[in-house]
Parts: sequence; structure tokens; C-alpha cells
Amino acid sequence: MEVLMGFAAEVRELTRADHRAAQHVTYFDALLSGRLDRAGYAALLEQLHLVYQALEEAAGTMRDHPVAGRFVVDELQRLPRIAADLEFLNGPDWASRIVPTPATRRYQERLGDIAFSWPAGFVAHHYTRYLGDLSGGQVMARALRRTFGFDSAGVEFFTFPGLDPRAFKEHYRSLLDTVPWDEAERRRFLDEVSRAYRLNTDLLDELGQVVAQERAA
Repeated sequence: MEVLMGFAAEVRELTRADHRAAQHVTYFDALLSGRLDRAGYAALLEQLHLVYQALEEAAGTMRDHPVAGRFVVDELQRLPRIAADLEFLNGPDWASRIVPTPATRRYQERLGDIAFSWPAGFVAHHYTRYLGDLSGGQVMARALRRTFGFDSAGVEFFTFPGLDPRAFKEHYRSLLDTVPWDEAERRRFLDEVSRAYRLNTDLLDELGQVVAQERAA
């Protein structure tokens, strides 16, 4: 008997290559292997703060939507945690130091174009960012603690108090399995998930170049 694949499994299967590419970029390799200093790590959080500003503002807009609103969970919010990490790393004036890279600006622009007005597009970016954070957060936190001697300060971005990551990911996938989108909208969603992965990979690639240039200067 043929076993039908749920939509969440289909999303994972069809974006597997995008996901793999986002994991294996030079910047993450350097960060995980301890070859970046604290400033190199803080540079990532600075750019992600700009991305999450747009995404979490869109979440506020989508909160009451009958489909997209199901995915808006307060415990996922990253902005306060990124802000705490940046204050720990860069001091109280951390916000004045943030300058978006060109890749980050493109990421922000795409979120501004679609995440406030297209529910499935919002979910595509929400899925890509938050499930990625949940999946890789513990590995990243352990590596950063080992490299920099952090306790909880400095790695709050990667922690989700009140959430069981494994259970929540299963819940999230069940939400995807029950979205009432037709086939055309599901295709559009899948295309946007791939685009979100590419935007993230571009951000990391460019960040790696910037950090390398600064270290060489």
C-alpha cells in the first residue's frame, strides 16, 4: 500500500538541498570550530537582529490570521534574547553599532514585501528561521560555550525556555500538515521556503567575507 507523505515531510524532502547548503557555509564552519573571535560571533547576532525585527513585526500582523496565526508562538521570540546577547557582547550601545550588510538588506526587503501581506509567505520564512534555530541551537550553544567560556549570557539566542524543542517541532509539523492551502499555494510556499534558505545562506556567506576582511586588515 502506498503511504502518502504529509506536507511537512514533503517540505523537508523538497528543501533538503537548501537546508544542507545553509548548514555548510564557511562562516558556520569557522564559528563551530572556534576560529572566530567574539566580535566575529557578535557580527552574526547583529545581522540576525535586523532580520528578526522584520519577521517578528510581521508575526504581530499575522497573529490573528486563521492560518498563519497558528504558527505565532510567543516562546519563539528571538529579539529580546538577541538584544541580551548583544548587550553582553558589545555593551549598552550595541544597537548603534549595527550596520546591515547588502545581503541582510535584501533579506529585510523580502520580508517587508511579503511577510506582512501573504500568510503562506510569512509561514515560509517563519518555518525556515525558527525550526532552524530549534534544530541547531543546542549544537551552536555548546560550541560557543566551549570556545568562549560562556554560561547562559552570550548564547541566549539559542535557548528556548518553556519549549521542548523536539515536541514543539512535531507540533509545528502537524500544523503544516493541516494547512488548508491548495496545490498552487503549496507550490508557492515551497518556492518561498527555498528563497528563505538562499537569503539566509547569502547573509552567512557575506558575513564570512566581512569577518575575513576585518581579520586581514
